[in-house]
Amino acid sequence: MSTPDQFTGKDPVSPDDVVLELSDVVQIFTVKGGSKVHAVNGVSLRIARGETLGLVGESGSGKTTVGRTALRLYNPTSGRITFEGDDVSQIKGGRLRRILRRRSAMVFQNPSTSLNGYMRLGDILREPLDIHKIGTPAERRQKVDEILDRIGLGSHYAQRYPHELSGGQRQRVGIARALMLDPSLIVADEPTASLDVSVQAQIVNLLEDIQAERGLSYLFITHDLALVRRISHRIAVMYLGRIVEVGASEDLFTRPQHPYTASLASMELEPEDRIIPEGELPSPSNPPSGCAFHQRCPIARPQCASDRPELVETTDMVSGQPRAFACHFPGELELAVTDHVRTTVPAPLAISAPTV
Repeated sequence: MSTPDQFTGKDPVSPDDVVLELSDVVQIFTVKGGSKVHAVNGVSLRIARGETLGLVGESGSGKTTVGRTALRLYNPTSGRITFEGDDVSQIKGGRLRRILRRRSAMVFQNPSTSLNGYMRLGDILREPLDIHKIGTPAERRQKVDEILDRIGLGSHYAQRYPHELSGGQRQRVGIARALMLDPSLIVADEPTASLDVSVQAQIVNLLEDIQAERGLSYLFITHDLALVRRISHRIAVMYLGRIVEVGASEDLFTRPQHPYTASLASMELEPEDRIIPEGELPSPSNPPSGCAFHQRCPIARPQCASDRPELVETTDMVSGQPRAFACHFPGELELAVTDHVRTTVPAPLAISAPTV
């Protein structure tokens, strides 16, 4: 019998089924004064074709840096980035554009700043096709009209400017721009953070529909726990630049193994049952010794302060799905209302209007 793949939660996949793989990726920034900020410390992740991997953690945990490094918006300090079988860690120029830029895209958090306010929407959407010299001018215009229709705005919006749109409409355009080159991977960095709840629902449903149509893979970065539980097949939890737990979405929310994951999952409970870590997230320029969470962890012991736990791969005893966690005492911090959590299934997101 084959062993399930610990990164994807599925049976072992062939190289053709893996869209993105990060292997021990490190990202260190040098800031004013010469100090080093260890934003990402040895992150390894794999995303299969058609899968949504959620990436969660507090602000400052490094999740946005992981997304930008994966797409080579930042050059990794060390480690390996493999995209559709090609090592893209250090490639430059034409090879970078042809292999990675052509087949991946990013949806940014704030569409007000990610869209060029001096360009009409049609020009914004056509620009990737122009850069990569795809199709004739007539074919490019046709594709712009088709994508505007697909995102629910209509081809007549091609003549409008970003400031003429609502926040939800601008984010739809951001998604449309990401789709123009027919990518296999989209990194969505807090794509609904600046939108109200009803508009968030529409954007998430649009992303899910497009994924079903095109077999897209998503790296979905967010701090919204209900949302990440709703949209993700698997979730990776980051704390101070490291992955501390990875697993199937429901497994992480119902049977968290790492105390930090348990604290995040408890936010869905009543206020009196929530597990609130003490203190603030430590500075990535001066991380604690041992387990980075030990200073805030309610079950920390001397070993936690001296020895950094490695990510251990195992199988969830209930679901049978692969799990991985980095904790000396996994599963000891249980949720106060386990039965409540296990029977809480996120309801489908409702759409309140045809377009936003």
